[in-house]
Amino acid sequence: MRTFTRPALLAFCILAAATAHASPAEDIKSLLEKGKSREAYQTGKTTPEQLGNADFDYFFGIAAIDAGHSAEGVLALERYALNVPGDTRARLELGRGYFMMGEDARARDEFTAVLELNPPQEIKIAIDRYLDALQEREGRYKTTASAYLEAGIGYDDNVNSGVANPDIVLPLFGPVQVIDAGVRRGDVVTLLAAGGLISRPVAPGINLFGAVQADARLHQSEDIYNLQTLGASGGVSARKNENLWRGTVFNNSLSVDDSRYRDISGVTGEWHRQLDELRAAYLFGQYAQLSYTGFNQVRDSNFHAAGGGYRQAFAAQWQPVLAVSANIGNEDNQDNRSDLSRHIYGLSINLSLAPAPKWSVAAGLAYQRSDYDAPDPILDITRRDSYRALNVSTTYFIQPHLSIRGEISGARNNSNLELYQYARNTGALKLRYDIK
Repeated sequence: MRTFTRPALLAFCILAAATAHASPAEDIKSLLEKGKSREAYQTGKTTPEQLGNADFDYFFGIAAIDAGHSAEGVLALERYALNVPGDTRARLELGRGYFMMGEDARARDEFTAVLELNPPQEIKIAIDRYLDALQEREGRYKTTASAYLEAGIGYDDNVNSGVANPDIVLPLFGPVQVIDAGVRRGDVVTLLAAGGLISRPVAPGINLFGAVQADARLHQSEDIYNLQTLGASGGVSARKNENLWRGTVFNNSLSVDDSRYRDISGVTGEWHRQLDELRAAYLFGQYAQLSYTGFNQVRDSNFHAAGGGYRQAFAAQWQPVLAVSANIGNEDNQDNRSDLSRHIYGLSINLSLAPAPKWSVAAGLAYQRSDYDAPDPILDITRRDSYRALNVSTTYFIQPHLSIRGEISGARNNSNLELYQYARNTGALKLRYDIK
């Protein structure tokens, strides 16, 4: 029998401890749990000899899909599924890999097979979301239709976008007092909305589509500020490889206190490009005519805008998605009122998260600058506005097609004319049913 001296025994223990280090599969699992999918994928790539090991294939497959290497992830998970066919979570990840690769039929088959195994509720919810996304994709090659109904209640602390203090100072006039109708008013509001969309393919990659939507804001006391909108749009889209082109004509009618206030009709052209599995970008151009009624007809104008955006999904915990967009526009008054014409510059940043299977969280920050072309004919000052808004919402999916959403928002409009400065805060709770 071989014996060890004390130093030799100590060295052997250190060596044993080193060899007892976590396996490559456990290393990848640990990184995934920390939301470090790219690091997990790179770690797996350093030990290719582990391919074929069931545990390694499982965690490496998830890491590869999360990191944007779906083909490698699918191969690993397919090997794992052959060895452990009853693992519903692995089958869900495999279906997700097919989905990311654009293999819609195989993704649907995999998701359907998992549902037949009666998986845990959180897996059912995740699959329902993917099936909804697949239905949207299927619009490329078969007619699809969807609709929604929404109702809610909330509070708006400035329904008329009025000033907070009636005592203001105006150029030329000095101190003045704003009439009651222009002073901030808060009220409880009932929110109703409905809409529908239909898409029909007419040739490979080419679809015709149409949509309608309507909503209403009904105030409990300040009903003279009730708002109703009705809109319709339609157009054609063409997809080739990673590119999508879409042209849309639209009309939107706004009513205030049951009287038509303004119509907007126009056309929009868009180009979207899927840069890879995690990144996308788009550009757009728009032309519209704004037509007002009654004494507001002096505000009739033509509107031109252009802009673009970028969307980045991250291979990390909570599946964060960041979207950034910017736009510029001109509103040209058609009644020789240059003081009502303006140049517009906008920027928005939005972040969405999925912290749990039934939950989603979104936050958005928007900024808009409006520079008017000529001085106000009464106040003799050229108006400059700066608008900022922050919106946060949380959605809980009660059932796959039934959700409840809480929303809060805060907006501030600063202006060099105190008459147009205001703050507005709103909160609402909405119930939505999607029909697909």
